[in-house]
Amino acid sequence: MVITEVRIKLMDEGNNDNERLQAFCSVTFDDAFVVRDLKIIEGTKGSFVAMPSRKLTDRCNSCGCKNHLRARYCNQCGAKLDENRATRDADGRAKLHADIAHPINSACREVIQSAVLKAYTEERERSKMPGYVCTYDDYDGDFDAAYPQLIGELHAPGRPGREGGPNYRTHAAHGGRGNHAPAKETVASRDDSKEFGAGIL
Repeated sequence: MVITEVRIKLMDEGNNDNERLQAFCSVTFDDAFVVRDLKIIEGTKGSFVAMPSRKLTDRCNSCGCKNHLRARYCNQCGAKLDENRATRDADGRAKLHADIAHPINSACREVIQSAVLKAYTEERERSKMPGYVCTYDDYDGDFDAAYPQLIGELHAPGRPGREGGPNYRTHAAHGGRGNHAPAKETVASRDDSKEFGAGIL
């Protein structure tokens, strides 16, 4: 697997609440698969790349509602939560996040980090040039442009969804029933003479 593109979104230094966060980035593998929302963070020994992650949650003992591990009170029932319930690493730091995507060995991590930090340095230099435009957010546009073509290929003659294949169909706009089957029964047409459990022996 080869890294074919890295896109960088530099943080605005004037409006950045987290001064250690230097940029967001996305990495494309083999021109086919994108991982977004990696972070470039300034550490004590220089910049490093943090993988995309999600906040860890646990359930309230009273109502079972999920809450972030930093929450002091349950979002559902208001019960007080143990502030020290997060697991801790060898250094005593609470584990509050879990990586969504990450390398599974140090060699792969080094390849990704080197490519990202190199692209970050180049992006900072480009940002000083007149007319600079960030390309990080262009992925949404790339996907929107390709989506009609993908749908067209799914519905092309001879493809699954036409003769002899599974039926792929576009979803009707919400608000009307469109191609959906009509409702079998409405409240007005229900036979109220039948009680709950009728027909059960």
